[in-house]
This record gives sequence, structure tokens and C-alpha cells, in this order.
Amino acid sequence: MEPISFRTPLALLLISLSAIAAVWWWLAMPITLARAPIDPNAKLMCVSYAPFRGAQTPLSPTTHVSAEEIAQDLEQLAKITDCVRTYSIENGLDQVPELAGKAGLKVIQGIWLGSNRLKNLAQIATVVHLAKEFPDVITSVVVGNEVLLRGEMTTADLAATIRSVKAQLAVPVTYADVWEYWLRNREIYEAVDFVTIHILPYWEDFPIRAKHAAAHVDDIRRRMAVAFPGKEILIGETGWPSEGRMREGALPSRTNQARVVSEILELAKRENFRVNLIEAYDQPWKRELEGTVGGYWGLFDSGRRAVKYPPGIPVSNYPAWKLQMACGMALSILVFGVGWLTLRRRPWKPRLASWIAVGIYATTAGSLLGVAADKVFYESYGVAGWLGWGALLLAAISSPLLCANALMAGRALPTFLELLGPKPGRTRSGLTVILGVVLAIAVLIGSETALGLVFDPRYRDFPFAALTMAVVPFSILTLLNRPKDGVRPLAEAVFAGLLAGAALYTLFNEGKDNWQSLWTCAIYLLLAFTLWQGRAVQIPE
Repeated sequence: MEPISFRTPLALLLISLSAIAAVWWWLAMPITLARAPIDPNAKLMCVSYAPFRGAQTPLSPTTHVSAEEIAQDLEQLAKITDCVRTYSIENGLDQVPELAGKAGLKVIQGIWLGSNRLKNLAQIATVVHLAKEFPDVITSVVVGNEVLLRGEMTTADLAATIRSVKAQLAVPVTYADVWEYWLRNREIYEAVDFVTIHILPYWEDFPIRAKHAAAHVDDIRRRMAVAFPGKEILIGETGWPSEGRMREGALPSRTNQARVVSEILELAKRENFRVNLIEAYDQPWKRELEGTVGGYWGLFDSGRRAVKYPPGIPVSNYPAWKLQMACGMALSILVFGVGWLTLRRRPWKPRLASWIAVGIYATTAGSLLGVAADKVFYESYGVAGWLGWGALLLAAISSPLLCANALMAGRALPTFLELLGPKPGRTRSGLTVILGVVLAIAVLIGSETALGLVFDPRYRDFPFAALTMAVVPFSILTLLNRPKDGVRPLAEAVFAGLLAGAALYTLFNEGKDNWQSLWTCAIYLLLAFTLWQGRAVQIPE
């Protein structure tokens, strides 16, 4: 028994640790850009600025950002740009022009328009006053931001509002919207002094890959210059998110954000056009409206106000990869340790397949633990979000450990009847109950996310990493220790059908270019197959 109980698992453990190291070396491979997004020798033309940090949100009318916080931000931004673009004068943003002047910054001042006419008039009056009070700071005024896109004003009302504001100001006046809406509402062109377009390759109806984003921006800019000759075209928003879900082939990531911003800035310099980046700081509150991806468009993070891409430092998607790799290796060792300790208490010799299965558990969990934890950190929003994703991560960590124990002990994956069915059929094994609870958590959260991707997919994240950590051990345990008789439980059959149906729909809906979707759907199908194999029998202790 000695060769199979010591040498084989030791060899498999070394293979597992090597595989984990190789995966993390590949995941964390940095890129070096020809032009850094933040270049100390060349300031940015302009960046969108919203001062909200932490729990602050403009969605609450009681939110008021202090002058001290805004002044700190603007002092920091003055080191990297000559201009900031604002969108409103509410929540303390009316303080920006005065504080920007003290910091040596110019302001493209926004007027937020909506369906409330009285509120619109109040915003206009305040901005007119600010423009007259700070004529050397406010260089232009944006009358409305994407109000046509949101359908909150008619084209005629908007044009009339722009002309009314122009009559009261000496600075240039414009309107800002997604580029397609300028083409659909050409009469706005006659009302403005220059055209402000938003080009966000990630959010296009047909999403653009990061490597093509800069070329797409230039192509749209040239197209708009032909459509609206005689007036300057300002790219009022462009950029790329650093976190969030894929849209077809468009992948949010740190390296992609740095690459896209760098290439757009280089293009603007070469072609000599003005561009405003969205945005200065990550805005966590946007996640309530746009999901994870909405909160991570900033050049600086929200909490520490630290630049994401310090000049001269290669950019990696996982800056803390060494710690993440070490945690994954520790989990791998722990999985092997659980398998070995379980075997010590059993008199029989394990099959080679069992140790190989433990090796797969350990390698899968060890390789994905850092990715799963990273996703929990960035994708959890609010108490419910932290509880949900935290529970899935806990299940993902527990699954390989409990399945290694069950595999070596000769136990099968429990059914829901063994947990919640009639008392005579319930399991009395504490470890089996815990494994059943972990299975239930994975199934419930997996089903909830699967349904979300069917009925409300636009802002939903793909839980591929944590779900893989949990489901792979379940499936292998079922394959090797599956009961040979019994009936298929109704609950497992229902969940299997739900997961399979949702996976097939999502595969069709998301397309073949979205690897996050392909991976997640493959795990949904694997979980569905695992549940379908379940048999309602009492497992003898």
C-alpha cells in the first residue's frame, strides 16, 4: 500500500503545484505600453470628473460632497490633465468651477437635463451664473447629456433649450450624446457651436474588441466629421472598463483598459483632435445602474484615489498574483492533505483514479481561487451582493475539500432528499450534511445567476471561476462514487432542466466570441448533468 498512499499523491501534488504556478505566471503576464495612460511629460486634454467615493451616490438627493474632498481631487487631477468635464451642479458639484480655478484647471461645465422642466430651469440658471462668475475657468457648456438616448426630451425641446442657453452665455455651447443619436437627430447640429459625441467601443450595439477600439474611435470620428462639416467634433466620452462582464468579444480588464486608453491618446495626438476620457475616478454608485462594469472606467480607483497605471510600471491584470498563487497552492496542499488523512482512517487501498481525481480537485481549485476571490472583491455590491458572492466563494473552497474526503471514504454526492426528505431517509453523517449544504448553495446561486442571464443579462456577471471550483469536484465524485440503483429525485431533475435550458439560451444569446459565457454555460451544463445522475438512496455509513 505504501507506493500508492505516499509516492503517487506526492507526485500528483508536485504536478498540481507546478500547474498552479504556470497558470498564474500566464494570468499575471504584464504588458508594457509604448505610451503610458498617465504620462508625466504629456498631460491629458480632459477627463470626466465625478467626486463620489465610497457610499456617496448622486442617486440620493441628500448626498453632498464637501469642498475639501473636491479640492483634493482637483489638486491631484491638475498633475495629469488641464481640464475636467462635469455633468451636473448638484450634490456639491457647483463648487467645481471655483475650486478648479484655484487648481489651475479648465472646466467643460455640464447641465443635466431630464424630464423635469422645473429642475432643468434651476440647473440652467445655476450654470449661467457660474459661467459668468468664472469666465476664465468654464471654457464651454454642455447642455444635456444623453437626454435623447434616455428618451427624456424631444429633439425640438432640446434644440430650443440649447438656443435659450446660448443666448445667455458668451462661451461655446454643445450637446453630448452617443454618436448614433447625432445622426438620428441632425437638427441639434444647427443649435450647437460644436458637436460632442460619445464613442464607447465596449457599449456599441455590436461590441468592439479592445485591440480594435482605437481604430473604431477614429473611424467613427471621421464619419461624424463628414456628416457634420464645418464644426469641431469633440469626443466627449471614450475609454474602456477595467472590470466587469464580457460583451461578445469585448473584455473588461486592467491591461485592456490601459491599452485602449493609451492607443486612443496616441491617435488623438497624431491626428490632432480633442478627446475627453471617461473617467477620472472609478464610480462605485454606477454599479447600481450598470452592474459591475459601470463602476470601473476610472484612471484612479475610488477608495485610495491611487492611479491604476503608474508610469514606467508594466500593467498586469493581477498585480497581487504572487499572493493569489500562494493561496491557491495552500488550498491544493490542503485538498491533498484531506484526502490522505481520510485514507489513513480507512482499511482499504485507494484506486489510482481516486488520487487523480483529488489532483484534479486541487489543481482546479488552486488555479482559480485567486480569480474567484478577485471577482468577489470587484463584483460584490451592497450587502446582498457580498452575501451571495461570498457564499458561492465559500462553497467553492469547501467543495474540493469535502469531495476529497467523500471520495476517499467511499461516499457518494448526497441528494436533497437525504437532507430535507422524510426522517428515515435522511443522512446522519455530519460531513455528508455539510457537503449537501455546499451542493445546495452552488445549485441555488448557479440557478439564480443562470436565470438572470436569461431574463436580465445586460449587466450580469459570469460566475465562471467560483462555480467551476465547486462543480468540478461534484461531477467527478458522482462519476466515481455514483450509486448504481435508486430513483432520480424530482428536485435534482428540475434544477438540471433549468440549468441546461438556461445554458443553451445563454450560449445562443451571448454568442461564440464571449469566452466568459462559453465557460459559464459549460459549467451550468456540467452541474445539470451531475444533478441528473443523482439517485435517491440511503448511503450506508
